[in-house]
Amino acid sequence: MTRKQRRLTLIGSALAVLGFAAGLVLYALSGSIVFFSTPTMAAEQHIAPGKRFRLGGLVQPGTLVCGGSQVSFEVADGGAKLPVTYKGILPDLFREGQGVVAEGALDATGTFRADTVLAKHDENYMPKDVADALKKQGHWKDDYDKKLAENVKGASCAHGG
Repeated sequence: MTRKQRRLTLIGSALAVLGFAAGLVLYALSGSIVFFSTPTMAAEQHIAPGKRFRLGGLVQPGTLVCGGSQVSFEVADGGAKLPVTYKGILPDLFREGQGVVAEGALDATGTFRADTVLAKHDENYMPKDVADALKKQGHWKDDYDKKLAENVKGASCAHGG
C-alpha cells in the first residue's frame, strides 16, 4: 500500500467513524429536539410533574384572569386545553386568541406553571406547529385572524396586573 493510499484510507475511516458518531448523537436526541409541545402532545406524552418543557398553542378567549402579579389562562391547540399560571410581566403582544409559547413545568394538579411567556412577534405570525395542528384538525380558516379579532377585541392584562 502506498503512502497516498494509506492516507486516503485513514481519512475515509475517520470520516466514517465521525459520521457514525454524529448519527448516534442525533438518534439519541431525536425525542427531545422539539421547539415546544402542544397540549395534545403533552397529554399523549404523559409528561411527569416537575419536568420542564415548552408549551405552545393559542390563548383561549375568555380564560385570561389577571390578579396582582399572577396571571392565569388556558392554552389550546384545537384538541386539548391546558391551564397555565404565570407570575411576572407579560409581553406587550400577549393577547387572548393569539399564539404563545410558555416555558415551565406541570404541577401535581396538572396546571402548567410558566416562568417565561413568549408571545408571537407580529400579526401575521403563528408558530408553524400550531398552524399545522389547527389545519389538521379542521380549525384553520384563511380569515381566522379577522374573525378572532372581531370576537376577542384584544383582551389582555396591562403589564401582568
